[in-house]
Amino acid sequence: MRIRSLLYVPVSSERFLAKAHQRGADAIILDLEDAVVPAKKDAARARLGEAVAMARRGGATIFVRVNAEPDRIQLDAEAACRAGADGLLVPKARGARTIAALADFLDGIERTISRKAMSLVPMIEDPGAVLDARAIAIASPRVFALVTGGEDLVTALGAEPTPEVLRFPKLMVHIAAKAAGIRSFGLLRTVADYNDLEGIETSAREARRHGFDGASCVHPAVVPILNRAFSPTPAELDHARALVVAADAAQAAGYGAFEFEGRMVDEPVVQRARELIEKA
Repeated sequence: MRIRSLLYVPVSSERFLAKAHQRGADAIILDLEDAVVPAKKDAARARLGEAVAMARRGGATIFVRVNAEPDRIQLDAEAACRAGADGLLVPKARGARTIAALADFLDGIERTISRKAMSLVPMIEDPGAVLDARAIAIASPRVFALVTGGEDLVTALGAEPTPEVLRFPKLMVHIAAKAAGIRSFGLLRTVADYNDLEGIETSAREARRHGFDGASCVHPAVVPILNRAFSPTPAELDHARALVVAADAAQAAGYGAFEFEGRMVDEPVVQRARELIEKA
């Protein structure tokens, strides 16, 4: 599945839920955690069946962000599983054991109701988890992607959520995800400042250059920016297609490396071009 944009939608908000499927996001994150006040968390969980069906109307992939507390995580996960969500965002994922235990728990639920396996997206939100990100990424075959929770991370660091502070740990988590062969979502900045649309677009294009696959957002105005920034431009596609044609011709002529538009090209360059075409 191709996911460039992931839009957070609080399950407790009827107004936001009603329009979620119209926003053009590749994935919708139905939020049971930070966007829902404690007094409404049980009620939000109880309406997940309705919420998943509403959010899926536009064809988006549906994730549910569960609560991390021991007395809530399994209840939220089971409700999301039974509601038909495609996956879970797991906040405050501090180690591989948490992810493995949640995967084992889901195994039992899925066998009971005969449904396909849910994906897991651990959220890396404290310094220890940043250092253990690769172990978290390979904790279960269910792990689909990693994402860094910037606001929680800088709070744990006693820092400020500036791009300069967030850049290094977010790149560490990104590299851990790619080393594990899974997706990496995020921008090298906080997602909280959603009014800075120009800055978000610049950051999204930078993230794509680093190999991030997409990013989450908290406001629907950001969705088209992410979809655009994490998609190849027509010029990039034309260049990639022409390069692949030239590569095929060079290979047929017995050349492993060749010149294309004034640059030497070998297999890694051709592979990137083919992957760009596949993403489109």
